[in-house]
Parts: sequence; C-alpha cells; structure tokens
Amino acid sequence: MTTELPVGDELLALLTTDMTGLTRGRWIAASSPDKTVLKGCGWVPANLALTPFDVIAENPWGSSGDLRLKPDLATRFRVSTLPETTALNGVLCDITNLDGTPWHGCGRSFLKAALADLERETGLTVTAAFEQEFQIREPEWEQAPSFSLAALRRADPFAPLLMAALREAGVEPEMVLAEYGRDQFELVCGPSDAVTAADRAVLIREITREVGRCCGLNTTFVPKLTPDGVGNGLHIHFSFRDKDGTPVTYDPARPGRVSEATGHFVAGVMRHMPALVALTAPSAVSYQRLKPHHWSAAYTAFGALNREASVRICPVPEGQGVDIAKAFNLEYRAADNTASPYWALGMIVRAGLEGLRHKLPQPPLVGMDPASLSESEREKLGLHRLPASLPEALAAFSADETVSGWLHPDVRRSYLSVKQKELDLVEGLIDAEICSRYASVY
Repeated sequence: MTTELPVGDELLALLTTDMTGLTRGRWIAASSPDKTVLKGCGWVPANLALTPFDVIAENPWGSSGDLRLKPDLATRFRVSTLPETTALNGVLCDITNLDGTPWHGCGRSFLKAALADLERETGLTVTAAFEQEFQIREPEWEQAPSFSLAALRRADPFAPLLMAALREAGVEPEMVLAEYGRDQFELVCGPSDAVTAADRAVLIREITREVGRCCGLNTTFVPKLTPDGVGNGLHIHFSFRDKDGTPVTYDPARPGRVSEATGHFVAGVMRHMPALVALTAPSAVSYQRLKPHHWSAAYTAFGALNREASVRICPVPEGQGVDIAKAFNLEYRAADNTASPYWALGMIVRAGLEGLRHKLPQPPLVGMDPASLSESEREKLGLHRLPASLPEALAAFSADETVSGWLHPDVRRSYLSVKQKELDLVEGLIDAEICSRYASVY
C-alpha cells in the first residue's frame, strides 16, 4: 500500500543572498497575483549580521530599522521536475528601504551600481558566468575513477534531474561532470549579463541542494570537505562588450591577446586582490583551499593555461569558423561558494574600474606555478602571496582604504563583526572539524 504525499498550496519564496553567501527569505502563496508579489515583504537590517552558524554578531542596527524584500519578477522560477515533493517556487529580490530606494546592504544592488559606474565611465558592459564545484557527502558507494562515467552514473538520476531542474528554472546549464575529487561535480552554465550570471549562481546552489535532497544525497559547496581532499572552487568568468555590443576583451596583437582595457582592468584586480579575498574567499575554511600547489590561487598571478593563476586567460577553441573574440574570456579563481556571487563580482568590477581609471599597466604573464619561483623572481614579476587565513584577509581588507571604502560604514562594520564572530565560533576546532562544520551549512 502506498501513501500519497499531501500536496497543499504551493509557496513562493522571496529570496535574498547575504554576505555569507547564504540565501534566506520569506514565503507567500504562489497563487498570489503579480501585484501582490511585487509588494514584497518586510525584512530586518540585522539579518545582515547573521553568521553562517545563525548567531547574530554585534551590528549597527540591533532591533531597529525596517526594510523590504522587493521581488524582481524577471527572476521568478518554478521547478516541478522533483520526485516526491512539491514544486520549488521562488523569486529573487533586491533589499530596499521603505521608500523603495536600494539599501546599502543589498549585494544585488551593490553589483548593479558597480556595473552602472563601469558602463558610465568606460562604455563597457560585463558578460559573466560562474563555474561551481560541489561534492556529495558520505555516500554509501565505493570510490570510482576521477572524471569517469562510473562516477557520474552511480549517482543517477541526480545529474539528469539536476540538468532538467536548472533548465526549467531558466539557468541554461551547459555541462555537469564528475570532477577529480571523490564524489565531486562541476557545473557550468552559459554566459549572460553580470547580474543574471550572479542570479544563476544562486539558483544553481539552491536547486542542486534541493535535487540532492530529493535523491537522498547530501550535497555541499564547502571549499574543503576534508583537509587532505580536493577543493571546491568558484571560478568567476568575465569579458567585456562596448556600447554597441561588440566583444572587446580580445586583441591578438597584445600580450596574452587581451585588449588594453582588459589589461588595465586585470591590473586593478591584482592590485587589490589581497583585500578582495576577504569577500571572495570569506570563510575560515576558504584558506584550507587557497594554498600553493592546489590549482586554486595563492599568489597575485595573471596567466594563460595556468591553473595556479589567480586571474586566468581561459582557452578557447580556434578551429575554422570559431569567433575567438566572442568566446574569449578570463576567470577570477580566488573565490569559493562561501561568498555571495553579488558582492564577489561587484568587488571585482570595482577593482577593475580602479585599474581602468588609473590606466594601470597590464601585469606580466606567468606561465608556471608561482610557488616554484624564488622570492626574488616573484618580486621581479610583482607576485605577492595572498592572505593565508581569514584574519589576514580581513586585515588586508581593512588596510586597503579603497576596497573597504566601497562598503557603507555600517555594512563594513557589520561585516567585520560577522567574520570575527564566525572565527570565534570555530576557534579551537581542528581542520577536519572546521571543514565538517562548514560543510553542514554550505
């Protein structure tokens, strides 16, 4: 005898992603008319002070203040291709003040403002895509070879369901593959405008977790599942178009085949990267991954065909009929999925804009692992070690008045408080315990 699950009314999640990279929200009836959805719902400033472990850090707002979650109907999604569960309904929101103006603690609004400044000052727009890695925790099966068909099929029907769910949500997934690490997968989606790319990164995380749950699998995007295991990265791809929509990242006559404007942009990112990682690799566990020889990013290195580079020129097919200029892009590699896609990409855009404003010279191309060079060789190339811990990253962030100045003083104060509280909550834990604690959240 089988018992059917009660269906009930479908709910619509009004969602926002905070500075710890976690997506939170409120729920209303999915049958609500658009005019009701557009009203949004109340939100609280102190929610920005939540640590990943749901302890509220000291913050400037306390119990005071009120905000609104303002839905963007263009982001509304519904996923029905889930076994034995109700449909997953949601819409992504901006956080606004009560008068409808953007709140300074809204990451989605922060990204929009950075992109608007870039376009106003340079005429450039950003095309982006997020490449994300995740793992299945504690499955009951034996190990399978890396990148193998067996590694993908033993999780069946997880991967096919995930692709179908993402496509139904409008994410446009291109590839899911079994990666190098044990029970590790990588998911790639097509390029889009920068805000849509960040929206898709959020949906990929949430839909992956939901599909995994429905398949009886515990998925995690944690940067390190075990101290001696492989890392799960977040590679942020970007390229540029001019005001006419023409791709302008590629210039075959220049070093690395990157355009002059792209070289300036990368130089700005490199100059400020030690501070940027406080928001792109923003957790205590992040720095178990950002180590030399880990194919992640340990130095401020710009390279092509070099997976130890922190900004990498991505390879593109060059056969007959291929439009290289359209496909040509770069990736920022010093990031992971404990970051907010909005704050991370927004900070990268801000740093790149600084490089464009000051016409900073393009960094030299590095074709080898920076850790294999001598100190003097690294110094000659301008390669600097990125922070090796979250406290070091927060110190670099605070010392860089340009980067820290991009955040409203209240947001900056709250963020530093959240990160200190987060460090306090994992103090005394060994590396394996830190990995496990974050894996249970991310």
